[in-house]
Amino acid sequence: MTGFLDYAVSIHYDRRLYRQDIAGSKAHARMLARQEIISQADAQQIVQGLEKVQGEIEAGQFPWDPALEDLHMNIERRLHQLIGPAAGRLHTARSRNDQVALDMRLYTKETIGGTVKGLRGVQRELVALAQRYSSVVMPGYTHVQRAQPVLAGHHFLAYFQMFQRDIGRFQDCHRRTDVMPLGSGALAGVPYPTDRESVARELGFGAISRNSMDAVADRDFLLEFHSAAAIAMMHLSRLAEELVLWSSREFGFIRLADEFTTGSSIMPQKRNPDFAELARGKTGRVYGHLMGLLTVLKGLPLTYNRDMQEDKEGFFDTVDTLQATLLVFQGMLKGLTLDTERVASLAGESYMLATDLADYLVGKGVPFREAHGVLRELCRYCEGQGKGLQDLTLEEYQRFSRHFDQGVYGVTALSSVSARNNPGGTAPQQVAREVEQANLILEAAGDGF
Repeated sequence: MTGFLDYAVSIHYDRRLYRQDIAGSKAHARMLARQEIISQADAQQIVQGLEKVQGEIEAGQFPWDPALEDLHMNIERRLHQLIGPAAGRLHTARSRNDQVALDMRLYTKETIGGTVKGLRGVQRELVALAQRYSSVVMPGYTHVQRAQPVLAGHHFLAYFQMFQRDIGRFQDCHRRTDVMPLGSGALAGVPYPTDRESVARELGFGAISRNSMDAVADRDFLLEFHSAAAIAMMHLSRLAEELVLWSSREFGFIRLADEFTTGSSIMPQKRNPDFAELARGKTGRVYGHLMGLLTVLKGLPLTYNRDMQEDKEGFFDTVDTLQATLLVFQGMLKGLTLDTERVASLAGESYMLATDLADYLVGKGVPFREAHGVLRELCRYCEGQGKGLQDLTLEEYQRFSRHFDQGVYGVTALSSVSARNNPGGTAPQQVAREVEQANLILEAAGDGF
């Protein structure tokens, strides 16, 4: 097909819905026969013909014709070629409007399952890292400035929690996607005694739509998927940014496996974290698809409008981008090595124990705000002297507060993390408990949704 008609063709991307389209058609044909809307013989021919069509598609032998514009018309034409006039009865009591809505919901439900599986895979690698480096103390940061010591396991488990929320969002999306629109017709319902509930059961839906106009016009479930995907990619991008920073010579915290880095075209010493950078970059395209679909839908009157054909390409790209990124992160995290000596050596450096020293004074009866002021002045003194807090003599400490005594030298990075032994804190007992809880979550989820 050439000329302006190319503008309307969707077959080059909507053909990936063939399994969902054929499953919906088979269930529809069986229901029509049960309801005596078409004969059992016609339904049997239709189902057998559709199975042949699916076999041709999967064998790469299907004669796709762009002149027929979309997946649905290509399958219907081929079915007619295979079984003759009975094929014309398949479209009884349905429209392409409710047919494509059904296909997209079936595809999205399946995709959510695969996405959650990918997120669980990343979580498993994060828990493995948390267990492997459970006793390692490292610097924690705010404003990309060293702030307070934390356990490495605590840091890795922070991302576990992010992805757990992502899983919850996709599960919520699944619940609202799990509504069958077939039987809504073009917009007003159908004038046949259909049994929508039986079709919903056969196709694995938990409910049927309650308003035919809304059913064919609704793409909220796609917006929800895009939104959940955008947030998940944001979390992956934040993790990617840390991997980029940590693998630099300036930080020197980690080494990534060679398969996830590349060299420079002119600088042989470099190991660029390209896969992490690509994930960070691909986040933008997922954001764009969310905004694109919101923009498509924002001005549409009820019910179906051809604008809605634009719901697919961006959605498919979001699915492919997110699932590929999750697979990359599983491999990248599995091959990550933490330089335990490097991070431990930095955990107590500089002024990272300032808050702990203020808490030390609080333990001596000094109000926190006063203790905070003492430590602020101490840090300024250290800066002027070119010293760290750990380098001060007791006499120097006591210039700023008479409450300092020999016990000040017991404030270390390890004592800092151990002191934070409350739920959600970075103390070893708390982190061990969270690792156990994370493993229970993963065990309960298994490989399922």
